[in-house]
Amino acid sequence: MQYAFTLTTTLPASALEVYEAWLDSLAHTEMTGSEAIMSDAVGAEVAAWDGYIAGRNLELVPGKRIVQSWRTSEFTDQHEDSIITVTLEEVAGGTLLTLTHSKVPEAHKSYEQGGWQKHYFEPMKEYFGKRKRASRAKATTPKAKAKAKTKTKAKTKAKSKGAAKSKPAKSKAKTRSKAKSKRAVAKAKPKRAKKSKGRR
Repeated sequence: MQYAFTLTTTLPASALEVYEAWLDSLAHTEMTGSEAIMSDAVGAEVAAWDGYIAGRNLELVPGKRIVQSWRTSEFTDQHEDSIITVTLEEVAGGTLLTLTHSKVPEAHKSYEQGGWQKHYFEPMKEYFGKRKRASRAKATTPKAKAKAKTKTKAKTKAKSKGAAKSKPAKSKAKTRSKAKSKRAVAKAKPKRAKKSKGRR
C-alpha cells in the first residue's frame, strides 16, 4: 500500500537560489551535511545522503518546480520509486517551499513524521540563513570603508583651510614689523647739518 503527503516550509532565500542549490552537488551537500550528486538536466540520475537516496530528475522548471523519483536503500525490489515534487513560490521573507511526496511505501511514514523536517527543512533554513548574513556583511563593509574615507577627506580639507587662513595673518604681521623697523631706522639716523650760505 502507498500513500502521499504534503509539507511546507519558508526559507530565507529567493526561489531561484533554492532551486539552484537543490540541483547543485556541492550546495546540496553543504545544505544537508551529507554527500550528494545532483544535476540540473532532465533525466539525469541523482543521489543524496551518502547514497541513502537515489533517483532521477523527471521535470525541472527553473526557480519554480523540481520533480524527482526517489527511493531509499530501505526500499525492496517490490517497492516502486516514490516521487517528490518541490514547488517554489516567493513570499515575504523568502520562499515558500511546498513538498509533495507520493507513492511512499506505508512502512516509510517516518518521512512525513519528522524525516523531511530534520534532514532537509531545518538544515536548509540554517544554510540559507548563513548565506544571507554573509552577503549582508559583505554589503556593509564597503559602506563602512567609504564613510571612513569621507571622514578622512573632510579632516584633510579642514586642515588645509585652517592653514590657508593662518598664512595671510602671518604675512600681515611681517608687513607691520617691517614698517615699524623702517620707522625706527629713520628716527635713529642723525640729521645732516645744513650748510650756511655765508661761508665758502
